Amino acid sequence: MDTERIIELLNIDFRHELEATMMYTYNAFVIEDCDLSRLTEGIAADEMRHMWWLADLITKRGGRPSMEIGEVDYLGEDIIEAIERQIQKETEGIEEYERQIEIIDDDEVTGVLRHIVDEEKRHRKEFRERLERLR
Repeated sequence: MDTERIIELLNIDFRHELEATMMYTYNAFVIEDCDLSRLTEGIAADEMRHMWWLADLITKRGGRPSMEIGEVDYLGEDIIEAIERQIQKETEGIEEYERQIEIIDDDEVTGVLRHIVDEEKRHRKEFRERLERLR
């Protein structure tokens, strides 16, 4: 795979991490449950760290991180729905990273993506545990 395509894929990931950071940060501000709010805030910080790692990979390969984002699905009135959406966001990220790991032939990139997948799986597990407590 050529470098330009790798940069393109990494920018997709970067934008998804940016969207997750924005969603989780906002949700942490408005969630009244302290434990869930602090968990969401901590995961937002993890997502921002993922952005740093991806930006590093992008710039090392001659690209620039893209700050263009899609629609961010902020928390409405239903906290269960919000946590389900956060779980969905983590699952979508895991699936995309795993797909990219299979097609990218750059060991540094796939190593970072594997590490991010491990963290995203932990995030999803923690959100699922909190969701079960709410039901």
